[in-house]
Amino acid sequence: MQLSIDLTGREVLVTGSDHAARQAVRRYETAGAVVYRLSTPAGAAQDGPLPERPFLVAAVDDGQPGWESLLERCRATGIPVAAEPAAGPVGHVTLVGGGPGTTDLLTVAAVKALRDADVVFFDRLAPCQDLPDLTSAELVDVGKKPGHHKVGQADIEKLMVESALAGNNVVRLKGGDPYVFGRGGEEVASCVAAGVPVRVISGVTSAISVPAAAGIPVTHREVSHMFTVVSGHAPLTEKEHTHLAGLGGTIVVLMGIGTLHQLAAGLRKAGMRPDMPMAVVERGYRPGQRTTIADLGTITSAAAGCSNPAVLVIGEVVRVAEANRGHAEAAADLDRLAASLLGS
Repeated sequence: MQLSIDLTGREVLVTGSDHAARQAVRRYETAGAVVYRLSTPAGAAQDGPLPERPFLVAAVDDGQPGWESLLERCRATGIPVAAEPAAGPVGHVTLVGGGPGTTDLLTVAAVKALRDADVVFFDRLAPCQDLPDLTSAELVDVGKKPGHHKVGQADIEKLMVESALAGNNVVRLKGGDPYVFGRGGEEVASCVAAGVPVRVISGVTSAISVPAAAGIPVTHREVSHMFTVVSGHAPLTEKEHTHLAGLGGTIVVLMGIGTLHQLAAGLRKAGMRPDMPMAVVERGYRPGQRTTIADLGTITSAAAGCSNPAVLVIGEVVRVAEANRGHAEAAADLDRLAASLLGS
């Protein structure tokens, strides 16, 4: 059970060793509490003055014996005790997949890594708007936009490594999944080369989740039994167009607005029929999400006003979504009619 309590100005006693309690201290200070420390069960004299009756005791599990009797006395006098996890080992990097941009699709492991971080390097495709509610870490924006990289990739890797070597728990928060066009492999290699421990937490890739947000399944029985994910950052070669056109199934293109014209023309030239249905899903799971549906022959003009971040979907599964949407709209019309008749 999670409770949200206004701790502004409240006295909170955080117990536990300095190393184990450092992140809990920061979280409570960020929440506005007046934080006091007790680093050992018998350490009142060395830790300085303590509150006579704190509003809350945050008990960090640091493995030291003797805490339980103290905490039992607090509970017996009516002082709430909140169990807090100990901070993890210092000096490592965690690459976290942030999903398509909504905190609802963060994994439990991602939320835990953010909570335990000292520094978070994030980009614009991650759910960055809610980060202050998810972590008390230092937040560093290293976001990239098409044609403009605020911080270059090599510099991002350097910052991560330097921060970890300085003793921080570093989180690199990326949109989607770190290993799906996320340059996660390069960042892991940089950490390994520098001798920095690194792990990867998978995220929900936009290749599947963004089409789903628009009601498009990337596979569907008797329609498509495979899907191919392609990066849209650079135009494909003629050979690649030929392979894609001959594969069948569903084609999903990430960040493909800039190369949409070449893609559509290349697939048609490679033999894909012009009436193949196609969808452009912009800003999936974000304010202003929009879906544009056309076919391979008309998508360039239909999507003239579209912009990244966007996911392109090519294949018969787009018709499945349209059919489902039609059924849903018909059902909604019947519901509205029924409500009208009952109200008359």
